[in-house]
Amino acid sequence: MSARALFLRDDLAAAWRGREPFAQAATQTGEVYRAREGRRTLRFEAAGRSYFLKYHGGIGWREIIKNLTQAKAPVLGAMSEVRAIRAVAAAGIDTLTIAGYGCRGANPARQESFLVTDELSDTVSLEELGEAWRLEPGPAPFKWALIRRVGEIARAMHGAGVNHRDFYLGHFLIDRGAVAGHDAGAPLYLIDLHRSQVRKTVPRRWRNKDVGGLYYSTARLDLTHRDLLRFVRAYTGQPLREALREHAALWRASRKEAEKIYRRYFEIEPSFPLRYCEHPGKDI
Repeated sequence: MSARALFLRDDLAAAWRGREPFAQAATQTGEVYRAREGRRTLRFEAAGRSYFLKYHGGIGWREIIKNLTQAKAPVLGAMSEVRAIRAVAAAGIDTLTIAGYGCRGANPARQESFLVTDELSDTVSLEELGEAWRLEPGPAPFKWALIRRVGEIARAMHGAGVNHRDFYLGHFLIDRGAVAGHDAGAPLYLIDLHRSQVRKTVPRRWRNKDVGGLYYSTARLDLTHRDLLRFVRAYTGQPLREALREHAALWRASRKEAEKIYRRYFEIEPSFPLRYCEHPGKDI
């Protein structure tokens, strides 16, 4: 992406007609979900349609240096999410639909950018669904199919050179109607790609972090050992014994990553009941 870019889909261009796009993005009113560090995320409506807007006003050199000293890649603006959305969509993954974006300014600390996407309405995250199933379990075949879908999406995402950096069950959305109808083939949307990185190949470190983050996000859910192995087989696309043997280092590293996140957030030792590296003795 160049330092200057602008795209408005016809409906958004009509809604913002007569207004300078960057100024409109900076002042757009709506239901604010996040406002910090020069960034705003909000939901707004225009001409009968609902959108989400992410506006970046520049994070400043102090924030950039802080991230770099902590060995973190700073999020400079909206265009990294635009690239990631395009990459995962090209890989056949259901994700956000872009209605518009803009970027201007060569100074990375002061670069102004925005992204507008269509709202994914009447959806539920897999994290919310899993929490609900702790009280009233859903049909086992539906759960198993969703686990396989998550594994296949993770494989396609990494195969496309994208690592998410916030790869949790809360960032998978499915229509509530599909849940009610137990339709595991319905679109499963991957969202919140603003921290994602796009390369030719995902480095091992970032693959471990993504799989570890996903594993961490299952900690409160009533998944079984076999459930985890369903993911392993779907993620690798290999027979289970082969997947466990050939990717043993990934499973060990991702488990360590999950435990590290657990300690950081809960400040207690994790007690995951699940292990990647054991075969249940029969096909699952």
